[in-house]
Amino acid sequence: MVTSTAAPTTTVPGSGPASATRRARPAARRIAVRVLAAAALLGLWQAAAAAAANPAFIPSPGAVWEQLLRLSTTHDGVRGYSGSLLVEHLGVSLRRILIGSAIGVAGGLVAGVVLGTVPWIRVVAEPVVTFVRALPPLAYFSLLIIWFGIDETPKLWLLAIAALPPVAVATAAAVHGAPAHLVEAARALGASRRDVIRDVVLPSALPEIFTGVRLAVGIAYSSVVAAETVNGVPGIGGMVRDAQRYLQTDVVVLGLLAIGLSGLLIDGLLRLAEKRLIPWRGRS
Repeated sequence: MVTSTAAPTTTVPGSGPASATRRARPAARRIAVRVLAAAALLGLWQAAAAAAANPAFIPSPGAVWEQLLRLSTTHDGVRGYSGSLLVEHLGVSLRRILIGSAIGVAGGLVAGVVLGTVPWIRVVAEPVVTFVRALPPLAYFSLLIIWFGIDETPKLWLLAIAALPPVAVATAAAVHGAPAHLVEAARALGASRRDVIRDVVLPSALPEIFTGVRLAVGIAYSSVVAAETVNGVPGIGGMVRDAQRYLQTDVVVLGLLAIGLSGLLIDGLLRLAEKRLIPWRGRS
């Protein structure tokens, strides 16, 4: 007679409904705190607008909401702002930011790898990168307009120049600080200089490089208003600058909110990409 015994059931720590519930509680708590914080800010905003009693100084949340509806539709024969809807203004600015940031990030990666691997170039070029990083965008935008005119080219160059230094500095520091024992081990195994950079240095530097990319995109995003100072409509920054001339404070606030919220969304997407592409970040 054969007696069959069932294999003992093992429970993996940190799994199961109870564990999932414990993980969900902090996330729900964070969401609740953020909702309450947003509600409190709206309340303070409304109180400040009521105290000021001057819509040209502090518009109320209701006035900004009304402008959101107005600029998102055709109202009394007027389509959005200056003939473009709010989403179209934002889309034009996002396209400029995407192209300018891509150029700046690509240039920063190349410059950073060279600065981090060739000592004499780092000595010569590092002060130049630091000098450009210290310049405010408006300081060289006038020069770009003289060189390239008032169309798209100077705007894209401004955003690219603004985005390049953070990536270059982060990449150079990360590449220069690559683990020496891993580099020496790769060389001992016969790896060429290119192989060491590709297989050892860059993977270890990717977390810091990605931080530099996030900073670069944020700086390019904050520079879009400066980039759209001249001939920037359609564009969310150009819309803000144009509304400022006519004391349309509610439109200015709406544009700033659109820039800030879309910036949060872009940074969230970059964080998600970082988690997917660099799963080893924070692990020894």
